[in-house]
Amino acid sequence: MNQVIRLSGVEAIGYHGVLDSERAKGQRFIVDCELEVDTKLAIQTDDINDAVDYSAVAELINEQIQSEPVNLIEVLANRIAAEILNNFFLVKTVEITVHKPDAPIEVPFKNVSTTVIRTSERW
Repeated sequence: MNQVIRLSGVEAIGYHGVLDSERAKGQRFIVDCELEVDTKLAIQTDDINDAVDYSAVAELINEQIQSEPVNLIEVLANRIAAEILNNFFLVKTVEITVHKPDAPIEVPFKNVSTTVIRTSERW
């Protein structure tokens, strides 16, 4: 049995970007995550050990935002997706959206983001 877990608005300061100023100063990155999860056992046992601990997913996302800088948010999104699939074996599919609301863009804008969808090879 599959269910979807949505985790929205995980926010941290990261140093990603192509400009030296982005890497020196840092800026906000916000990540939304959607996980397709096999919940068959968790529904039967009502035990967190048989489920995906979304607080641990949030911590992983936070760590990835603050980790080694990359130039592109596309790379960051893929890195987060890969880490989730590698660490949470009940996740079948992960969708990650990385928002960069303070990107150095010279015209008025509200947000820039990228979304990646990855499926585990285990399923």
